[in-house]
Amino acid sequence: MKLLNRSTLLMPVILLLSIAGLACGQSAYEYGPNSQRQEGVPQGKVSQHRWENSNVFPGTERDYWIYVPAQYDASKPTCVMVFNDGGGYVRDNGHSRVPIVFDNLIHQGKMPVTIGVFVNPGVIPAEQSGGKPRRNRSFEYDSLGDLYARFLIEELLPEVGKQYNLTDKAEGRAICGLSSGGICAFTAAWERPQYFSKVVSYIGSFTNIRGGHVYPAVIRKTEKKPIRVFLQEGNTDLDNLFGNWPLANEQMAAALKYAGYDYQFVMGTEGHSGRHGGTILPEILEWLWRDHPNNPAASK
Repeated sequence: MKLLNRSTLLMPVILLLSIAGLACGQSAYEYGPNSQRQEGVPQGKVSQHRWENSNVFPGTERDYWIYVPAQYDASKPTCVMVFNDGGGYVRDNGHSRVPIVFDNLIHQGKMPVTIGVFVNPGVIPAEQSGGKPRRNRSFEYDSLGDLYARFLIEELLPEVGKQYNLTDKAEGRAICGLSSGGICAFTAAWERPQYFSKVVSYIGSFTNIRGGHVYPAVIRKTEKKPIRVFLQEGNTDLDNLFGNWPLANEQMAAALKYAGYDYQFVMGTEGHSGRHGGTILPEILEWLWRDHPNNPAASK
């Protein structure tokens, strides 16, 4: 599946699959070869960690995972990609199967050697025994401003950098998220483009949960920033008191086009689900990293 640059599109292959899938009452989107384990492909390693000492989001705790590709060379600064709601991306049977996709694309030279950092939103532990923790996800993800970017830049990534040689160049840093995690990914790059130059958003919540509906207008009126953006959406996504998700993403794509950004917008048929984005993730990543200097395919 070849993605077209800077265009709003419904890819013919996806349309054909959509018709067949809807007729059967099933998802139209299936995982391709690069989302499957392949014989002879070196496998990276995933480790799980806990973060409990945030100054940016005091009182929160969260799990995070680090994926290190087999080709990692500690003597070379390495690209890094952050995934919000990380637990959903890091599993081999999750909606995106990121470690498998990374293994295959890095092995094929379709993306640079990249460390994955998969971070869950924070929770605030219950004060009383038997109580329920409070979720901090909406505050962290849906809020505008630089708080979440600061959490990554000042706290989490420096901690990961104690163990691994991460690049400090924006061109080698990407961030991805789904739903509220999608708008959060965009916000992090928008606020700190000198640290994150690449954004992937599945079914992004560019609606009025905490003011994110203003982005299309802000993008149009702000000097272009050095970021590349991929938006995925489904035409049966949410429509509620916060807004209409498909329309909000269409407005984002129109604003990015107007402002001259390097972007992609793919509209599919899924609802508020990570499956469509997950099944096309190999193509997304190949497009996202297509001209990176350390990407072997970039020179071909």
